[in-house]
Amino acid sequence: MPNKIKVTIKLFAQYREGKFKIDKRSYENNSTIKDVLDDIGLDLGKYPIGVLMVNGRHVKEDFALEDGQILAIFPKVGGG
Repeated sequence: MPNKIKVTIKLFAQYREGKFKIDKRSYENNSTIKDVLDDIGLDLGKYPIGVLMVNGRHVKEDFALEDGQILAIFPKVGGG
């Protein structure tokens, strides 16, 4: 079993500012979405997480990622 997994990360809205739209990154086995969020360095104080999805399904930050998965990260949307 390899000790690294590859995950495709898609950022949306304000999260793209100064970052990327889509990126492929390697992480240790058993890495969680929280690990990815720490790695990317998003400003969660300014733009809190709205939705996290892996392969089109809603998940939480403690979700353990597997090789080849696609993680989509959306900020909370405000407005009226």
